Amino acid sequence: MATGGWGPGNGPGQPGGNGPGGQGGWGAPYGPPQGGPYGPPPPNPAPYPYPNQPPYPNPYPYGPQPTRPAVRRSRGCLSYVSPVGLVAAILRSAHRVATRLFAQEGESRIVDRAVDRVQLARTVLGAAATIALILAYNVDPNRWEDAAYGGAAQLMIAPFVLIVAAPLVIIGFIYYAPPHLRPHLRSRLRAPLKAVGWYVLTLAVIGGVLVLTALTVDERDGKSWWEYVLAVVALVVVAWGFPFFFMASLYSARSAFNSAQVHPMLPPVLTMALVWVFAVLNLTGDGMPGGPPIVQIGSTLGGPLSVTAVSLWELRRMRTRFGVTLRA
Repeated sequence: MATGGWGPGNGPGQPGGNGPGGQGGWGAPYGPPQGGPYGPPPPNPAPYPYPNQPPYPNPYPYGPQPTRPAVRRSRGCLSYVSPVGLVAAILRSAHRVATRLFAQEGESRIVDRAVDRVQLARTVLGAAATIALILAYNVDPNRWEDAAYGGAAQLMIAPFVLIVAAPLVIIGFIYYAPPHLRPHLRSRLRAPLKAVGWYVLTLAVIGGVLVLTALTVDERDGKSWWEYVLAVVALVVVAWGFPFFFMASLYSARSAFNSAQVHPMLPPVLTMALVWVFAVLNLTGDGMPGGPPIVQIGSTLGGPLSVTAVSLWELRRMRTRFGVTLRA
């Protein structure tokens, strides 16, 4: 007879099952599964007792943890109390401002390490040649001092020579450019003019403060409060303004008052014009150096010719290596 309910059937050949025709049954819904008393094992057992949790980063949960690197402490304001720290802070400040105003090469600046190395080598060889000429053909003991003063004078005079000669060179440079590029080049003259304005303003402020202090402040009579203020301003000008003016002159001569923002080829052209102007000034002022005629000619023309050769080579590398041209 049928067992009734949901129990298992009596077998494939026995009547009384729940299946159709009394054959078999539906199986027991709560019966043990086949393949063992506890069911088949899971296909991929978890490696940890809690499969939903990530493993520990270390073999032991309380093992050594990574530590932060030691924080480097700043020296703070006490580092400026010493004379060396104060001088270093003044020089850093002057250098930062001078670089921001007079060493802006612009987005179109071309960085060519080969040209930089050749320029450095030319400078070193020029200084070595000057020393050799002084040792060989000049017995004047003051020649070294004259050479040092001459180099410093050229460094300080170079921006003023650029202010006078650069407009003529830039006008010729723009006139040589194709007509459709001339408005674009003229529109980019703002950066050199701004640098020239800052340089002239620096010179005017330094000279004006020092002259006003010398004419106004008198140590023999009683000083009023504004004389003390003027003396403090003059001290600041001497302590900060002089290093700033020296660095401004150096960067202005090196970058030709940020003329690379007009065109990348303009600084080498201005360098060639500047070196020949200095050659004429030296020849008319000091005359020919001592030594045989061949040495005199080499000493007079060696510097301008070498600078001109390096500048022409730089222009050629801009054209062949970087595709920079003026008359495309």
